[in-house]
Amino acid sequence: MSDSRLLTTGQMAQFAARGFLRFDAIVPESLNQAFLDDIGHTDDTADLNVREHYARIMSSSSIPAVPPGTALDATYPPDSPMGRILALPEVAGAVQSLVGENCLFDHHFLHLAFPPHLLGKRPLAQHTHQDSTIDPRQAFDLQIMYYPQDVTADMGGTRFIPGTHLRVVSEAAISRYQNMLGQQHVVCEPGTILFLHHGVWHGGGANNSDRLRYMFKIRLCPTAPQVRLWDTSDLNDAQPQRPIYWLDEQPDPNSVHTVLTTPEPWQENDTGRLDYLNRIRFWRYLTGDKSFDADYWLTRVENEQA
Repeated sequence: MSDSRLLTTGQMAQFAARGFLRFDAIVPESLNQAFLDDIGHTDDTADLNVREHYARIMSSSSIPAVPPGTALDATYPPDSPMGRILALPEVAGAVQSLVGENCLFDHHFLHLAFPPHLLGKRPLAQHTHQDSTIDPRQAFDLQIMYYPQDVTADMGGTRFIPGTHLRVVSEAAISRYQNMLGQQHVVCEPGTILFLHHGVWHGGGANNSDRLRYMFKIRLCPTAPQVRLWDTSDLNDAQPQRPIYWLDEQPDPNSVHTVLTTPEPWQENDTGRLDYLNRIRFWRYLTGDKSFDADYWLTRVENEQA
C-alpha cells in the first residue's frame, strides 16, 4: 500500500465521532464498469431469475472464495476489478489509516436488492441491525461498502445511523428502529465508497425501482493496535482545554474537541453525553494519549481524590 493517501486528523476525528467516512465517486467509471462486467450485470432484467443470477455471479466472476484470516494483500488478484479498486490511493490510504497495512480479510459479499418485478412481490427493507453483536472491543473492524452504479432514492440504498458505532447492542434489540433522526440513506454516484466502523447501525433499503441494485461489502480486521496510523502531521497533542458554556468566542468547528462533542440529531441532551465519553475514550485509543480529554468530560468522572 505504498501508493496511498493517508487520512487527515480531521477525517479521523469525524470517523471517531460518527463512525463512517464517505468518498463520493472515487472509483473511476472504467473500474466501475469492469466490476459490473465481471459480475455479469445486465440492464435487461425482464427474464432474470434471482437464484440463478446469484449462482452465476459466484461461479463466473473473479470475486474469490476466501477463508477468514487471509492477508488482504493475498485476497484479490491485483489485476482484478476489486484488486485495482483497493489499490487506488484514496482507498489504500483509508484502509491503512483505519486498520493498518497488515490487516486481514474477514469476509465479503455482494448484496443485491432486486426490484419488485423480479421478486414477484413488494420488496421489504432490511431491519436495522449492528453486524457485531456482543463485541465489546475498543479495537474495531472496518467495513467497506462499494457502490459500482448510481443509486437513486427509489432504489433504496443502504440506511445507516451516524454516531451509533460505540453503543454495543444486541442485533435483535434494535430491529424495531426503522426511522431515526439523522439517519442517512445512500443516494450516490457510481464509484462511491463508505468506510464504516463495524458497530454502525444499518440496514438495506427496499428497492422500488425497476433496476437491480448492487453493493459489495468487505470486512477487514486489524492485526496491531490502531494507533496513529493516519497522517498525524496536523495532530496537535498540546491542545489545551477550552472554556465551555460561557464563551468569549465561538469554538472552532474543525477542532478535534468540537468534532468529538457535536451531537447527532437522535442523541438526547443528557444520555447523549454518554457518547461524548465513548468518543473521547475511542480517541485516546486511536492516538495512544491516555490523558486526552475534550471539554473535561472524562476528567470530571475520573477525578477521584485519594
